[in-house]
Amino acid sequence: MIKLKYFILLFVLLPFVSCAQEDERTEGTTLTKIGDAVPVFNFELEKGKTVSINDYRGKLILINLFATWCPPCNEELPLVQKQIWEKYKGNPGFAFFVFGREEGWDKLIPFKVKKGFTFPILPDADRRIFKKFATNLIPRNIIVDESGKIIYQSIGYTPDEFSAMVKVIGNHLKVRVK
Repeated sequence: MIKLKYFILLFVLLPFVSCAQEDERTEGTTLTKIGDAVPVFNFELEKGKTVSINDYRGKLILINLFATWCPPCNEELPLVQKQIWEKYKGNPGFAFFVFGREEGWDKLIPFKVKKGFTFPILPDADRRIFKKFATNLIPRNIIVDESGKIIYQSIGYTPDEFSAMVKVIGNHLKVRVK
């Protein structure tokens, strides 16, 4: 009878323990939230040329944090190329930066060439940029509006999440999304 009571108690409490673990895994991994000002950081736009994220104020900015070895990142980036970059790269009100977490030019340049990407893939070898937004989990996308406020964030890749991001960009730039 005592074993049955423990089993019932465990069965009743298990969903709460499971939810707490899930919340623990994702809660605290994101250091910024929608409505926050984008953290200020400098980055190498090309070898030897450093700029600040503040230099892009007045534009809608999409920041993607990824790694070359990350399967969901590698699933997402070809879609980014086709559905976002190829559509908006000529829009003067749009800026897009992909940062390779813990990766330098030596890995990123060959990766970009091999994959045929034409958008900027930039180093974040020491996680200096990544640490401004999160403690773990990639890919991540952050959209910053013209005033420097974060208006969208996502963790991971799913087709639905990606479609939502494309829609936010399209609606914000007043371009019809197909």
